Amino acid sequence: MTEWKECTLSDIGTIVGGATPSTKDSSNYENGTIAWITPKDLSTHSGRFISHGERNITDKGLKSCSAQIMPEHTILFTSRAPIGYIAIAQNEVCTNQGFKSVVPNKDTDFMFLYYLLKFNKSNIENLGSGTTFKEVSGSTMQKVPVKIPPFSIQKKIATILSSLDDKIELNNKINDNLEQQAQAIFKSWFVDFEPFGGEMPENWRMGELSDILQLKKNPIQPGEDTSLPYLPIDLIPIKSLAIKDVRPNEEALSSLLRFDENDILIGAMRVYFHRVAIAPFKGITRTTCFVLEPFNSNYFAYGAITCNQDLVIDYAQKTSKGSTMPYAVWEGGLGDFEIPIPDEGTALRFNDAVKSILEQIKSSYYENKNLQELRDSLLPKLMSGELDVDSIQL
Repeated sequence: MTEWKECTLSDIGTIVGGATPSTKDSSNYENGTIAWITPKDLSTHSGRFISHGERNITDKGLKSCSAQIMPEHTILFTSRAPIGYIAIAQNEVCTNQGFKSVVPNKDTDFMFLYYLLKFNKSNIENLGSGTTFKEVSGSTMQKVPVKIPPFSIQKKIATILSSLDDKIELNNKINDNLEQQAQAIFKSWFVDFEPFGGEMPENWRMGELSDILQLKKNPIQPGEDTSLPYLPIDLIPIKSLAIKDVRPNEEALSSLLRFDENDILIGAMRVYFHRVAIAPFKGITRTTCFVLEPFNSNYFAYGAITCNQDLVIDYAQKTSKGSTMPYAVWEGGLGDFEIPIPDEGTALRFNDAVKSILEQIKSSYYENKNLQELRDSLLPKLMSGELDVDSIQL
């Protein structure tokens, strides 16, 4: 560690906050071309780089508030609600006030800085203050103590960790393509009926989701083991079965449900109706999800939901209950959504047609899990100087 130096974040980069243009003035947003990022954008984002958020702002909107345009490779770090979402700006961006981002100095490698902030996430979070929710101020962020090596070592550390994340992100891109293939096959068979002359075969019938899926109610009882992987609703992917991560088990304390491998999980709260996945493992989730078990062909059941997803979401909304926080119901609700149901032989042939595709997606989950564990085990050792970077071969 003799080559490493102790300093603060302000010594290795410039801390930049953000702001929100008035939403009452539509001209701050309409036809905007300036990428504007919020913590919500990072909450559903996977991968290290981000190019834009849900909304852009206009030049007028930028000038109306204290938001600043930051250069490519700025490290975006959420400073409240919650603290610690991290991403790298793929291009020029600005943010709302929920960030204390770091623009790296010329002698600070941006990728090293990204991993340095990931390594210090808990320390920074502990520095937050506030009664309603914890927040890290700009002055606090500037004073965060860090240890950094010379630039050449920074580059080597970043290269080692990036090689793992590169593979994870490549797997995710491949999975997205594979899933599109599977959904295209489903649409061809069960929406457009292309293999059957463009019409639904006579030996099929119109039925409901509840004809092919049963709602499982497996609540975790007080004192029962919760060591299974924990998958909260916000980690269920959007229109994708490719689950990418789980949460620490200690977060799973109440209102929990068990699910089994190949069960279908759907968000049951209105803002989460678009989250659907096939579980690649046994685990636990919250009661804000439906846990559905296919009676027969799980891949047909999954396709019936995802390829009709806009209609399914609309139906779930129309049949939802509650006003403050609307939630979907199964009996007398989502389970009644109508779908064409093929004969058993056709459903099984579809399973065979897409099985290798979806099994590859599942296999990628486990490969990524191993890569993530290796990355997370190396991160503290590399960032503390415990490991000699020249001794590592991946």
